[in-house]
Amino acid sequence: MKKTLLITVLLAVQFSFPQKEQAFQAGEWFKFEISYSNWLKAGNATLDVRESTYKGKPVYHVVGKGWTTGAIKWFFKVKDNYESYFDKHTGLPYKSIRQIDEGGHTKDIVTEFDQLNNKAYVNNRKHKKESIHTTEQNVQDMVSAFYYLRNNYDTETIKEGETVGLNMFFDEENYHFKLKFLGRETISTKFGKVKTLKFRPYVMAGRVFKEEESLTLWVSADKNKIPLKVKANFRVGSLQANLEAFKGLKHSFVIQVD
Repeated sequence: MKKTLLITVLLAVQFSFPQKEQAFQAGEWFKFEISYSNWLKAGNATLDVRESTYKGKPVYHVVGKGWTTGAIKWFFKVKDNYESYFDKHTGLPYKSIRQIDEGGHTKDIVTEFDQLNNKAYVNNRKHKKESIHTTEQNVQDMVSAFYYLRNNYDTETIKEGETVGLNMFFDEENYHFKLKFLGRETISTKFGKVKTLKFRPYVMAGRVFKEEESLTLWVSADKNKIPLKVKANFRVGSLQANLEAFKGLKHSFVIQVD
């Protein structure tokens, strides 16, 4: 449980392959229920899309929150807040916020991106330290990546075994993530049976994740690309996140009728 609940969800859902048609809109909201070792309720996470402006530019402001519930919070309490301000047209982030409290381990980091000059200006408010980092071109943050990919990649022609890469800047470091498409699968959800696209993001094995292929995710195979389920295997135990509620979808949510 040393990994934040919200990071687990975001690491997974950010790689869902989307249509070029706009897949989301302001007002979209997801709530996930997270369980530990497939039986003990561990917490919840939400993603909320809002409209705003950043230095005079129209942006989407996405707020992601994660928190522990039930018995787990008595011995490992999590309260996380992630925010991203990204351009409504290009999908590139201008600002990200990471505020976490995970079992007493805290961070409070604000990052502003200069996409033209490939720079990230980091303000570590907890340690009162500012720094400048060189980033890759068209870099994404943890939250913006999910929405960027939903709007910029096609799923109609994707083939099983294909991979995609993405440049990200997170926690004062550059990362290059890749994801493998595992195929199409119909799964049962609380909303009914849904046709999905199944993916495997590659993560860094070590302190938290058991191996590189420790994450599996399922997203709806419709125009919304809704994240429906995430499974994560840690060195100690596992987590599963399931979509519990949603509202404000841009497109119809397709449920399979038997």
